[in-house]
Amino acid sequence: MTEIKIEVKGETCPVPLIETRKALNKAEKGDIIEIIGTHPASKKEIPMAVEALGMELVDVKEEDGVWRIKIRK
Repeated sequence: MTEIKIEVKGETCPVPLIETRKALNKAEKGDIIEIIGTHPASKKEIPMAVEALGMELVDVKEEDGVWRIKIRK
């Protein structure tokens, strides 16, 4: 199992979602992808996309305007 980190701080839609999808496509089953960003809309869109793709949303945290979303493929 691999953990993949994606840094998209300061990026606005659709960049965080596109980067998340790229990482999910490269990841193996069971890998954890962590996305770190600041765009509020992406914090809502990424979990919705994860659900739609049938993957597991492991964790969503936010601290000082920076969110971290963990997904298991």
